[in-house]
Amino acid sequence: MIGMSATAYNDFLSQNQVITSTNQASMVKKVGEKIAAAATDFLTKAGKQNRVAGFNWQFNLVNDNSVNAWCMPGGMVVFYTGIMPICETEAGLAVVMGHEVAHAIARHGNERMSQGLMANFGFAVLGTAMGENPSLTKDIFMQSVGIGTQLGMLSFSRKHETEADKIGLVFMAMAGYDPQEAPKFWERMSSGGQEPPEFLSTHPSHETRIKDINAFMPEALKYYKPS
Repeated sequence: MIGMSATAYNDFLSQNQVITSTNQASMVKKVGEKIAAAATDFLTKAGKQNRVAGFNWQFNLVNDNSVNAWCMPGGMVVFYTGIMPICETEAGLAVVMGHEVAHAIARHGNERMSQGLMANFGFAVLGTAMGENPSLTKDIFMQSVGIGTQLGMLSFSRKHETEADKIGLVFMAMAGYDPQEAPKFWERMSSGGQEPPEFLSTHPSHETRIKDINAFMPEALKYYKPS
């Protein structure tokens, strides 16, 4: 998955306008590096540093009005310019960064990839799927890391979203960002327009997400040390 991610990530960057030398681009890299360091520290203390073995952390901003961000297996992150006004600050950006890094470390993309291979090929062997149908396998991979959606994966994905929210709160708190920014970010997100019914979405509804985040907040605050 990490090898496939490296190829897909470079392909994506070559096909999109990467923003550099701007305050927003610098902020994406700064926050990303702090979240990655916090995540690595958390895993090392837990004796699970193998979770980031082989990771090649990269943080890029691309010119796209979509309100989106994602992290591929291996720690390769992309933020879209469309999400930056909603982030507003470093802390707001850290909410999203922590969430996306959590997906990669929890190996949610790997699990979704296996599920997608089983649904489409009847087995979960990546190399075999690439040999049979490389185009479909690549599409499944892109959906698995959050670039695209697939109705058959929705319930599974919502579970991952909730888990990534909680892990992300811990990572951002350890990086010195106030996790109490998270509900504020999702309130800003919810005011941006209509969202689909929860059962048709790969993400929990904003109302559900904010409720779950607030319930977990006392635990996240235990890790918060303002920088």
